Amino acid sequence: MIRSLTLAHAPSHTRCGLIDCAVGYASIVSRIPLPPLPPVPGDARPGGRSMVDILADQHRDLLDLSERLADGGAAHGRAANVLCAMTVRHLSAEEQYLYPAARAALPDGDRLADAEVTADARLQEALRRLSVPAAEARDAVVRALHGHVTRCEQRLFPALRAALDDTTLIRLGNRVVIAGESAPTRPHPGTPFTPPWNRLVEPAVGVLDKIRDGLTGRPTRPERLGSR
Repeated sequence: MIRSLTLAHAPSHTRCGLIDCAVGYASIVSRIPLPPLPPVPGDARPGGRSMVDILADQHRDLLDLSERLADGGAAHGRAANVLCAMTVRHLSAEEQYLYPAARAALPDGDRLADAEVTADARLQEALRRLSVPAAEARDAVVRALHGHVTRCEQRLFPALRAALDDTTLIRLGNRVVIAGESAPTRPHPGTPFTPPWNRLVEPAVGVLDKIRDGLTGRPTRPERLGSR
């Protein structure tokens, strides 16, 4: 019997035809962009949370924050800045790890990932107009966010939970956290959106964005907004 860290946790509930044996599952996981694991006992699991759980929590935070845009005035400006930064970080992490994982693990992963990349580009364009306190700009972002959340949680997340084991999802979750911390805080629709180039460009652009945010005092975290 084949035993290794990844293969030991290969899910038994994966869809028929996608993963029919441990060797086939190893081939799928090998196509997901993850660093190699250090030597560990075969039944060990990495620390951290599943990528799907992390991204789902971020979706809730984004939808909650989008409701604060209705306040208008100065409150709109600060909430818009934070929502913009949080959404850009979220999309950057998904483009670096969620969509490549879908391409590698799901039978229709390329189609699903391509659709999300296209939708992400439209959302980034909408975010660029969010600095103007206009209902039309706000509503466009809110609609795009709701569409993004619905598609991910109805199509991508359930399929990835079924196709990948807990170990792989946790390893992806750890990479998502790292990617989000180093990601840009402003929309840059012209930057690469697929690996490996986005993993090289996004952290560099993120450094420049953070310097600009610091110089201007622009809030990029919800803690800077205070209570409602």
